[in-house]
Amino acid sequence: MEVLHFPDDTRPAWLVHPVLALGNFDGLHRGHLKIVERVRRGAAEHGGTPMAMTFDPHPSRVVRPDKAPPLLMTKAQRLEALEQAGIAAVAVVRFTHELSQWDPEMFVRTVLVEWLRVSEVWVGANFLFGHDRAGNFSTLRSLGQRYGFRADKIDPVRYKEFVVSSTRVRRLVAEGRMDEAGALLGHQYYIDGEVVHGKRRGHELGFPTANLDTKNELLPPNGVYATTTTIDRIVYPSITNVGVRPTFGDTTKTMIEAYLLGFDDADLYGRALRLGFVQRLRDERKFEDVDALRAQIEADCRRAERLFAQLSV
Repeated sequence: MEVLHFPDDTRPAWLVHPVLALGNFDGLHRGHLKIVERVRRGAAEHGGTPMAMTFDPHPSRVVRPDKAPPLLMTKAQRLEALEQAGIAAVAVVRFTHELSQWDPEMFVRTVLVEWLRVSEVWVGANFLFGHDRAGNFSTLRSLGQRYGFRADKIDPVRYKEFVVSSTRVRRLVAEGRMDEAGALLGHQYYIDGEVVHGKRRGHELGFPTANLDTKNELLPPNGVYATTTTIDRIVYPSITNVGVRPTFGDTTKTMIEAYLLGFDDADLYGRALRLGFVQRLRDERKFEDVDALRAQIEADCRRAERLFAQLSV
């Protein structure tokens, strides 16, 4: 996948009839994937390039930083997910205070027309753009007619009674409702990171854990979760504690500690892993002694194993 940056890069010669998905695409949920599917189909019909455009940093970080939500994905994860969804090129717009002052027409003319020369642009039904979010889909369609490109939209995607949106997924993750978040995303909510040295508390208990250092912003609330752990493209069932280890009382920093079920390679330090959250098992709590904690971890493992047997993980 090719990645272009505005305003630094010039339009490449290989870019032919771009069919563009336009949005932030945080989480790349079911609604986003429907837009991507339509872009791929349009590009195939007209011999064009299926593209996505996203913004870095997220516009809310510039326009209203005090209300900016924690993101579901890092930039690297977003680009990876778009590539896996079949996007051939991504245009990353560097979002600045100056750009936030552009009216909708200036953005369309400068970025979509003069820079990319798009042939089609697809957005979600509630897409807003331009200074003070003054532009909507009707604005985009009108500007498309003026500048010679097609603009169309995808209606909201529903999962059961929910409209799928990044905002709703963030809320579900923040509440620890990981199975529901995964249903709206179309995949497990996951974080990436590197295994770092801890205090070997898990090893002392007979459950050696991988301590994860992550750049992901949004963590589920403290508790114990059934998770999957991916290392070198191999997926292992695991249980993960997110929290401060209250039984030991040795930290106030949130720790992420994953115990891989049936995994016998103890040396994971420095290795990259992906942690996918399947289901919340219980709250984190303080135990009267390490024996009680050990017994609870054994019960957690049995419960997770039953869950994974049902899910064929």
